Amino acid sequence: MTSKIVVVGSINRDIVVSTGRMPVLGETIQGEGIEYFSGGKGANQAVGAARLGAESKLIGAVGDDFFGQGTLRELEQSGVSTQCVETIAGTSTGVANIYRTSGDNCIVVIPGANGMCTPELVARYEHEIEQADILLTQLEIPMETVYRALSLAKQSGVTTVLNPAPAQELPEALLQLVDYITPNETEFAALSGYALDTEAQLEQAMLEWKTRYNIQVIVTLGEKGCAYLQSGRMECIPGINVQVADTTGAGDCFNGALSFGLAQGWELERCLRFAVRASALSVTKLGAQEGMPTYDEVLSYL
Repeated sequence: MTSKIVVVGSINRDIVVSTGRMPVLGETIQGEGIEYFSGGKGANQAVGAARLGAESKLIGAVGDDFFGQGTLRELEQSGVSTQCVETIAGTSTGVANIYRTSGDNCIVVIPGANGMCTPELVARYEHEIEQADILLTQLEIPMETVYRALSLAKQSGVTTVLNPAPAQELPEALLQLVDYITPNETEFAALSGYALDTEAQLEQAMLEWKTRYNIQVIVTLGEKGCAYLQSGRMECIPGINVQVADTTGAGDCFNGALSFGLAQGWELERCLRFAVRASALSVTKLGAQEGMPTYDEVLSYL
């Protein structure tokens, strides 16, 4: 069964600086190296779905610069359709400056053309959204664009997945359009207003959101796996131990794999076990998109 997944989201060039430790404010330190990768949460998630075998289409925007041309070429090579990605004249492609130490990272994003990914741009590709099994989106593009994408999907009965990253306040009208929401612990604490110091607090917050918005809340827990609701109680899918090379695209891989499983019609638990293992495999290689595993690689790891 071919999964049709449309991703509406950001497209970046990742500039990765490797260093032994993070500098403190005002400090200059010697770095260890610099690398360039294609990135952006939207692009990463589209690649993640494509590597697993989905028909993956990306709606977004790049600038008319060298980074934009190279990124589109690399996306196509990864199996992602970029026919719905528009090049914005006079604008730079989005850039993510990633500072990486052993096993961890911090990121500063410059939106560039992602800020020009407007509701009108998305509406031009309404027919692609209507034909999708899953609409997957994030928050590195304007909120009104995310809302328009979700609205178009719901009008056509398409299942919607929102990865609320980076965390920001979400309008209630937008949340009413979401079937699955996939924050990490930090993002869900910011969204829910709860201190999520215990499993009981996490479960309470998830149940409240399920009741208020009729959303399936899936909280990713890094190396600990993920938590979700089943029959009115919180269940956890445990993580697996791997040799970590780069955590940059783990969450994006999880969302691409979850969307793939949902599009296949799998039960949620199966989707989540698959997504946890896919995301674990993704951190064993350098580069957010370079680390995305294939379907066979995930199955062999299962």
